[in-house]
Amino acid sequence: MATQSNKDIFLGGLRTLFEEQWQVDVLLKAGNSDERAAISAHKLVLASRSMVLKKMMESDELKSSSKLETVTFSEMKHEELEALVEFMYSVDGSISPESLKKHVRSLYLAADKYEIPHLRDLCRKHLISSLNSSNALNILELAQIPFDKALNDAAFTTIKNNISSIASSAEFKLFVVNHPDLSVEIMKASLIRPRTSASCHYCGSSFRY
Repeated sequence: MATQSNKDIFLGGLRTLFEEQWQVDVLLKAGNSDERAAISAHKLVLASRSMVLKKMMESDELKSSSKLETVTFSEMKHEELEALVEFMYSVDGSISPESLKKHVRSLYLAADKYEIPHLRDLCRKHLISSLNSSNALNILELAQIPFDKALNDAAFTTIKNNISSIASSAEFKLFVVNHPDLSVEIMKASLIRPRTSASCHYCGSSFRY
């Protein structure tokens, strides 16, 4: 087993406190789990990562209680909450590729809800890099809540470039029902042909068509 350097020990301090459960003072519970599965954490760490969570920790109910209070993340599953907590205790602002790949949608929405911009940036980058004809509609839908221009534009471009296969899919039929305005924009964009330059074979003059 490799010996940790002094720097590694220093940087890993927060994670060590979490693993040792030293002086934990709040419980975090996912919407699909009970109190017994709650994750013990530190208010100070959560407050330093998220302004929304900081305000929650400042509530009279949490400040006045003598017992460990529970904060429920009703929109998240237990594994998703574990991935979020993993990120909160990161010292270099990173998250494991496995967690990001598996829980990117939930983490992206949590990053917006709890105002964690850096996590949202990481999720956006991963979503854009993973875009293809099979997931572009889902990612375009995700980009609307809340509106994310970079993610929206990337998904829109992918859909436009693969419209022949996407338009015939069952997913697109459902998308049209749920998002009629976006569907119209997609079809309008797919009908616009880019203008192409050419030159006359006889005189050499260039023209566009």
